[in-house]
Amino acid sequence: MVFVDSNIFFDMWDHDPAWEPWSRPHFLAISNIDDLGIDTVVYAELSTRYSSHSKLDRDLQALEVRVLATPPEAAFLAGKAFQAYRAKGGTKTGVLADFFIGAHADFLGASLLTRDPRPYRTYFPIVHLITP
Repeated sequence: MVFVDSNIFFDMWDHDPAWEPWSRPHFLAISNIDDLGIDTVVYAELSTRYSSHSKLDRDLQALEVRVLATPPEAAFLAGKAFQAYRAKGGTKTGVLADFFIGAHADFLGASLLTRDPRPYRTYFPIVHLITP
């Protein structure tokens, strides 16, 4: 399974001139060889573009993207990664979305398609990243 970060969807949906040429072909190529999934945190991020969850669900189903709830073990990993972030001087006070996404991918042994690898490389070094 390959998790997909929200920035990939936004690149494709917004036809971002800088990132769509990278994001779309990688998304399509991976969708032809592996299952695609998103964490519920990514689902929440994507929901900002929709008036109803049924419309978002329909579009994700058309793209053959599964939504996976964060298991408690992954949430625990997210908290520990956030703790390490704070220990290194991180200033955010709430557990950030990237920690949930990275921890869920780590827990499942999934790869992650993203164009922003920084938080994942630092706090989830065993997650295989597909990045520019």
